[in-house]
Amino acid sequence: MSLAMSLAILDTPAVALRFVPPPSAHARTPVAPLKTLCSACHLRELCLPCGMAGSDVERLDGLMFAQRRVKAGDTLYREGDRFEFIYAVRGGTFKTGLELADGREQVSGFYIGGELMGLDGVAQGKHASSATALEDAQICAIPYAHLVQLSAANAGMQHIVSRLMSREIVREHSLMMLLGSMSAEERLAAFLLNFSQRLKARGYSAGEFHLRMSRAEIGSYLGLKLETVSRTFSAFQQQRLLEVDKRHIRITDMGGLSRALESRMH
Repeated sequence: MSLAMSLAILDTPAVALRFVPPPSAHARTPVAPLKTLCSACHLRELCLPCGMAGSDVERLDGLMFAQRRVKAGDTLYREGDRFEFIYAVRGGTFKTGLELADGREQVSGFYIGGELMGLDGVAQGKHASSATALEDAQICAIPYAHLVQLSAANAGMQHIVSRLMSREIVREHSLMMLLGSMSAEERLAAFLLNFSQRLKARGYSAGEFHLRMSRAEIGSYLGLKLETVSRTFSAFQQQRLLEVDKRHIRITDMGGLSRALESRMH
């Protein structure tokens, strides 16, 4: 598996659109009217409009999307909820996951600005996981039925929707490969490098950032015990690859972190 594939493992497809579902048990905050069109969104180069013709972006602008805020700790949707919307993160950080039979949580993803959540509901018509805000966040919700209708009449949009589905399949497959073939050091290195690249694409520092997820949540996502995650962070510090202050990370040797991952993959 190449380094590029390994870093793409944790990268979720980026789409930022705007619609909010009707009030429900999980909609704890009021819906806000749309103020920003896809064509004017600051995340347009990372999300669905990226690569689309101007006329197609105009069609998206006409779909009447809206937005709302989600407070830290609030659940956007739960496992088993009816699937109606694909959610795009406009700001903040979310985690997705599901509850195991023994009550433990299995984290399945982390999402930041410009990335899509909720595609797990397409197949069965209900969500296969839950999405929870790790900090105060803002989302846009895309009514899936409207998107399908638009795609049916437009080959370009149909291709975009198919690409989104394909990316989710590739991400899930690649994650299974990572969890089955990489050591703890490789998994954490891939996670940090990928997160760094995603932040850089959004104009943030690639070398210094704050992780909104806990080490236990990182461990759940990477298939590692909490103690292993903590021990691996300490090992990276001893190798002078990182400086760690609780959840604040500074990558002091980006090349070294990348080479450590590459050397184990050849």
